[in-house]
This record gives sequence, C-alpha cells and structure tokens, in this order.
Amino acid sequence: MKITQVECFPLKIKPKQAYLGGSADVDAPDYYYRDEYRCVYSRKMETSLVKITTDNGLVGWGEALAPVVPQVVSEIIKNLFAPLLIGENPNKTNVLWSRMYDAMRDRGYLTGFMVDAIAAVDCALWDIRGKAVGLPVSELLGGAYRDGVDCYISGLPAPGIAGRVELAKSWKQKGFKAIKMALGYGVDEDIANLKAVREAVGPEVQLFIDAHWNYSVSDAVRLARRMEELDIRFFEAPLLPENVTGHAELRSKTMIPIAIGETERTRFEFQPFIDKRAVDIVQPDVGRVGITETMRIGYQAETHDIAIAPHLSVGLGPCIAASIHVACALPNTKILEFQPSVFEVANSILKAPITVEAGRYHLPSGPGLGVEVDEEIIKQHVLDYKNA
Repeated sequence: MKITQVECFPLKIKPKQAYLGGSADVDAPDYYYRDEYRCVYSRKMETSLVKITTDNGLVGWGEALAPVVPQVVSEIIKNLFAPLLIGENPNKTNVLWSRMYDAMRDRGYLTGFMVDAIAAVDCALWDIRGKAVGLPVSELLGGAYRDGVDCYISGLPAPGIAGRVELAKSWKQKGFKAIKMALGYGVDEDIANLKAVREAVGPEVQLFIDAHWNYSVSDAVRLARRMEELDIRFFEAPLLPENVTGHAELRSKTMIPIAIGETERTRFEFQPFIDKRAVDIVQPDVGRVGITETMRIGYQAETHDIAIAPHLSVGLGPCIAASIHVACALPNTKILEFQPSVFEVANSILKAPITVEAGRYHLPSGPGLGVEVDEEIIKQHVLDYKNA
C-alpha cells in the first residue's frame, strides 16, 4: 500500500455566532483582536483538512487545528510534506512523523504551523491504517479503556454573570456534569463569576477555569487560594505559557490542579513542565499535535502520575473524532473538551454525526477515525477553491 495523492482543503465556514460569542457579521473583517485574551480570533470557523489517497483506493482524512489562516497549514502540506509522502507506506506513522518533523528541524521550526501540518497528516495516516484492517483507530492504539469519554462544556459565552449562570443551569439540565469558565478578568471578578455558577449548579457539577494566561504568579496564587473553597477542579492557563518556573511556584502554593498544554506541540515542549513539577494535567490538542505525538505525551504524563485532558476548541469533524479515539485509548485520560457551537459546525461537514449524550462523547465505532467527510459540502467552504 502506497500513498499516491495528498490534497488540502483550507476552510472558512460562517457560523451562526462567532467563537466565544463574538460577532459573525459578514461585513466586518474576518480577524479581530480580543484585548482580554491578547489574541487574534476569526469570525468564521476555520480549519485545514487533508485528504490522503492510496494506490488501493483507501482515503484518509486528517485535520489541523487552524483557527486563523488555515491556508498556511495547507501550503506546508502541499509544498513541503507531499513530496515526502508520495510513494510511502501510510502504515509507517512513526517514521513519517519523524521525517516531517526532521524536514525543518535544523532550521528551528520545532512548533507552530509546521507541527500543526504534521498533526493533520498524521491523523489522516491513522485513518487509512484503520480502514486498511477494518478497525477503529483506538483499537490500533492498543485498545480502548472506555467506550466513550466524559466531556465538559467549554466557555459559557454569555454576557454578564447572570447570562453565564443561566447557560450553566441549562447545560446541567441536559446532563452535563462538568463546566469550564473562560475568565481571566481579575481576581475579584473571576471569583464572583465562579461563586455564582457554583451556587447555581451545586456541588455535583465539576467546575474548571481557563484564565487565558492573564495572571502574574502572585495574582494567580491569590485567585487559586480563594477558589479552593469553591471546589474548582483545575486551573487552566494561569500564566504565560513560557513561564515554566512560575507554574511550578504556583503549583506548590495551591491544592487546585494546574492544567497547561494547548500552546505546546510536542513531548519535548511538555518535558520542562514535567521536570519542574509545574503541571498536574496536560492538555495537548490532537489537531496541533497529531495522534502519534499525543499518545507519546499521554504516556510521558502517565509515567509521572499526571493526567491528560486533551484540548479541543475549534477543531471540526476529523479532529474531534481523533481526539475521542486518543482519549479512549489512554489510561490517564481525565476528561475531554466540548464546544457546543463548534460541534454543530463540525457535524455539518460529516455524512453521519459524532454523538454526545448527557455529557459524554460516544467513541466512533467504524474503521479508522469512524467519520466520513462530505467532500461536496467542504468544497463549498474552501478558500479560493475555484482557482485552486
């Protein structure tokens, strides 16, 4: 079995509402800067899909988490990786991961768009491997520890505390038992939000916080100590991701588990956090890391008694499916992220939906990733498709 073709599909899909509750106004520029998170977001749902075809007619789909400029990932795959992949056996996932990573390693491209592109290709290769033998990816990874994975509602994108409280209550009524709040607005405001939601949902719902790297060590310690009485189950992205030592100091001063990882791409980037005992829960994103490397990171974490809770924000169909397979195949999985507005868009490009019921993802049971991309639909959203 040999790879014969590599095709890329950078997508922009207009949602009903922009990610995290922003405006999806078609007359406004796609990209805008969110001051509170110091980050560029898109009003569209953007991603980069890759389709790999073999000489025996098998097709594998992969996806890179590409929330902005998805064409960059596609160009890397088409121009740099495709020549390395054509003619190769797709079963050689470790070998091909290393070949792609090594291709620009000596030039310092050890993270970012390069590894995002590797992740997309890697997921497609595993999809082919599963289809070739008629087994789900989770089986090829050594078997599933569970037939699904619990998930948490991510964000509560409503204006004001009252709106967030109502959203939280509605998700509890639908059977969700875990909620993460996207905060980072200051110690007092964050505590006010968390207290209000905790009172609304009661002790049986797990609460997490994502601070979007907005705190200094001293303020993060202040916030963490006040959160302890609210039974907050993890504190995500409390400090700038470059500050490994600061995370270690914070972790030593609170009982709340520290979670990091959406900015890291490889086991090499996670290692300093582990070495300095700066993390309790690692959060690699399969759409930025790939299946092969996420499994390595998961076992790396397990060796140090650290849990894994994969990040999953604006990844669409193949990325979500790959994340579920990995989460089910790792023994130390804690929980998986769930984005309601993104999930709806993700299923819109699939021929059959991924399913979530009462706060739990169902593990796709078909061969490979267990999902089938509707190519006719995605072609409606491809950037410059008519001129490609």
